[in-house]
Amino acid sequence: MRTSYTAVIKQDGPWWIGWVEEVPGVNCQEASREELLESLRITLAEAIDMNREEARRAAGKGYEELSIPI
Repeated sequence: MRTSYTAVIKQDGPWWIGWVEEVPGVNCQEASREELLESLRITLAEAIDMNREEARRAAGKGYEELSIPI
């Protein structure tokens, strides 16, 4: 199952800036639109991986992982 996220992007002077709506802290700035979208993809993947590891550490032993459709 592939999940989609929403990027809010705009050009601000010579820079492109953007945020991922669903994940606080995922924001980037690049010189081109294409570079911005790639940076947002990478930063989002890193944030999800870090959040996943943090949740597993916090749960300790004996946890269960479930997929929750929305």
